[in-house]
Amino acid sequence: MKVNSKGRLVAAFAIATTLGLAGCSSTPAPQGGETSAPAEGEGEATSTLTVWVDAERVDALQGAADAYTEQTGVEVELVGKDNADIKDDFIQQVPTGEGPDITMGAHDWLGELATNGVVAPLELGDAASDYLPVALDASTYEGTVYMLPYAVENIAVLRNKTLVPDAPTSFDDMIAKGKAAGLDQPFVVEQGAEGNPYHLYPFQTAFGAPVFGTNDKGYDPTDLQLGSAGGEQFAQWLAGQGKNGTGVFNTDIDGDIAKQSFIDGKAAYWLTGPWNVGAAIDAGVDVAIDPVPSPTDKPASPFAGVKGFFVSAESDNKVAANDFLVNYLGSEDAQLALFEVGNILPALSAAAETASEDPIIGGFATVGEQAVPMPAIPAMGSVWQYWGIAQAEIINGADPVATWQKLTSDVQAAIG
Repeated sequence: MKVNSKGRLVAAFAIATTLGLAGCSSTPAPQGGETSAPAEGEGEATSTLTVWVDAERVDALQGAADAYTEQTGVEVELVGKDNADIKDDFIQQVPTGEGPDITMGAHDWLGELATNGVVAPLELGDAASDYLPVALDASTYEGTVYMLPYAVENIAVLRNKTLVPDAPTSFDDMIAKGKAAGLDQPFVVEQGAEGNPYHLYPFQTAFGAPVFGTNDKGYDPTDLQLGSAGGEQFAQWLAGQGKNGTGVFNTDIDGDIAKQSFIDGKAAYWLTGPWNVGAAIDAGVDVAIDPVPSPTDKPASPFAGVKGFFVSAESDNKVAANDFLVNYLGSEDAQLALFEVGNILPALSAAAETASEDPIIGGFATVGEQAVPMPAIPAMGSVWQYWGIAQAEIINGADPVATWQKLTSDVQAAIG
């Protein structure tokens, strides 16, 4: 997806590494002190930081690790891990005193990691204001920051500019523009037999029905907004776009079918994430990135997923770990190096601005301005198991209000 300035960004990171990431000195040091690591032999601290990293991102972090070692004398050992194993291994090993000082992970792990007591708070200091607001919100649990964010990801509408030159102004306008282009199915989004509430969430929020309300500490599990009047209005709208209505939403359409429909030019619009843009471009589609068109007069807000780094609650090197994260992995150069690997919008505002020079990344960034963090609270686990199934039933003709009310009562009972 990233097609511009790649060489310039890589070169910038290489230069910064050679200079020991001198630019990091402009970032406030954690806990109000100077950038330094504990001296060897001070307390139980050791002279090595062990960092678990997605195996595909080890090379991207090596420059920052080497620079930190040069500046402080603390070795940084980057351990490549299978991303599917990191969370469970971290939760199991930290209480035993094993595991890393730092692990890479995702913000929606945060509730589980915090309630298991395996992560330590992170001191961002003044550097907190350097991050995209949604990234900082996602890194916070019950009012405390636990994660150093490095990437923000959300869905948007991919538009085939050859078929439809202009962005839609609303959901109905999107369908009308697609039909005017001679398409029977202008818009596709993956569903499947068990539904896909992640992809339908922007439409739900447009009816004023987020999953949970919020308080001064973030999402409030006692405030289930899913069951509000707006939720029932969304359910009725969803039914009207399903099997017994317009047929826009179809549980027979899975991810592969949606992708092929867009690539083949059978659909002009595809609601998906940045992970699928490459396939469309490789197929020769002239792609634009549009906001999710709202079915109401309110914005359609997708979920944002944020990736970052956590400090182990049992680390003997918390000061050094905090310092490395905030002042090195929180640098623009390090965040752009990670961006070059994953092509996901950086969480640091300055790096995000640079990355957004690419129109695809910039398009997702614009949509992301309306995004909200996916709830990371434990109560969210009681939502997923019922949510998609209820939506699929409504799409397939079930009574929307009764089905939505049952969804709400099932979730409330599961939360307890």
